[in-house]
Amino acid sequence: MRVLLTGTSGFTGRHLALAVQAAGHEWHGLEADLTDKDAVLAEVSAYAPEWVVHLAAISTVTHPDPNALYGVNLFGTLNLLEALSLQPHAPQKIVLASSAYVYGNSPVLPIDETVVPAPVNHYAMSKLAMEHMTAPYRERLPIVIARPFNYTGVWHDERFVIPKIVMHFARRDAQLKLGNIHVLREYNDVRTVCEAYLRLLQYGEAGEVYNICSNRPIALQKVIDILAEISGYRPEIKINPALLRSTEIHRLCGSPARLEACVGPLHHPAIDETLRWMYEAARAEMPETEAQ
Repeated sequence: MRVLLTGTSGFTGRHLALAVQAAGHEWHGLEADLTDKDAVLAEVSAYAPEWVVHLAAISTVTHPDPNALYGVNLFGTLNLLEALSLQPHAPQKIVLASSAYVYGNSPVLPIDETVVPAPVNHYAMSKLAMEHMTAPYRERLPIVIARPFNYTGVWHDERFVIPKIVMHFARRDAQLKLGNIHVLREYNDVRTVCEAYLRLLQYGEAGEVYNICSNRPIALQKVIDILAEISGYRPEIKINPALLRSTEIHRLCGSPARLEACVGPLHHPAIDETLRWMYEAARAEMPETEAQ
């Protein structure tokens, strides 16, 4: 299959490109700026994809520019779907990456796809708006919405909390400043998420929404404890008030039942395995003087 991927320079995109290639498919990473409608149309038309996975987005919850968030996450997706809808042959499947953050502070746990979204920040609102914006295209395009819960892995940017913690342990930093270390999140493995995307391309039902999750939430304190055991080292933990957010989502975990009913069970590495993978990769990339 010819697979068009967006966001291949990003964390998930790099892993997904490897997974698509390993599965024996041809892939092309969209190079056009998503906000350039004409450039997107020209590149999509030239490649004529059979499958599409749209990952490209501004993905930081704390991004300071709401206009940029909506410009890329909402209107960039609009440009992509418009280009795909104009092709003489529609792709066989299009998977759009939304986010579990659309659910907000849900009183229902684990969260399934019937829970009404209640986003609490512009990132989540831009993703939910993107989902709604697909409605005019659904007769023409076989669109599947994926809502991944938190996940991590090698190559994850230090702006995000898990790779930030891993790098502090890898560098043997004396102090680690964090926000609320008692929030509960799933911290799934990026390789599992990529496998889910591949299976949704094959088996996902057009017009459907699927959580990508494990229903295995843990607190950041547990992550710290695991890394201390892996590294034989423990930094001083300081709570930084600047990192405490009034719109913090305190508990976020989902039900994988609908996804597994569609694509079958996925392999979810233990968090210890994912953290060890990240820690060892970080240590291996350090200059010899820092790794001692």
